[in-house]
Amino acid sequence: MKRVFIIHGWDFSPEQHWYPWLKEELEKKGFIVQVPEMPDSAEPKIAQWVSMLAKCVGTPDKDTFFVGHSIGCPTILKYLESVNQGVGGAVFVAGWFTLQNLETPEIEAIAKPWVEMQIDFTKVKKTTQKFVAFFSDNDPFVSLSNARQFEERLGARTMVEKNKGHYTMETKISEVPAVLQALLDMAK
Repeated sequence: MKRVFIIHGWDFSPEQHWYPWLKEELEKKGFIVQVPEMPDSAEPKIAQWVSMLAKCVGTPDKDTFFVGHSIGCPTILKYLESVNQGVGGAVFVAGWFTLQNLETPEIEAIAKPWVEMQIDFTKVKKTTQKFVAFFSDNDPFVSLSNARQFEERLGARTMVEKNKGHYTMETKISEVPAVLQALLDMAK
């Protein structure tokens, strides 16, 4: 049975944005889908989020897929670095290695460990070669330089969409058809 884990973004919840839509669409196609409520979403900590993801997944296999949004993307990468089994693949939405336009020093302090986090991409790529990353040309927080980094570090196929912002309801994003299609293609 194919399983998908959708990891929400910073200060978000499983009921927001496009997560319920994607979960429902994937379930219609026969996937088992979880959108776990990540701990302390307003002040996310790497160890807590990676541990929560590991607990939810249990034993991963080639029928295990991941979709991350924003901070959910580095969570998935750090998790994949720690596993020794192959997985089906990962789709990243507004993923980042660097951030811009953070509003306050408190937000910058929360982001700092995530931005400085070291990831062994050689280990991550041993789990799968199937990575797709989506970016918006007008994301206020994630510059398009992150797309190049996903290509260089992971060999990810990257897509730049127009006017999607940070893929949230602030830009009226409640469905992500291209993300659904990328995942379905990956799971064939």
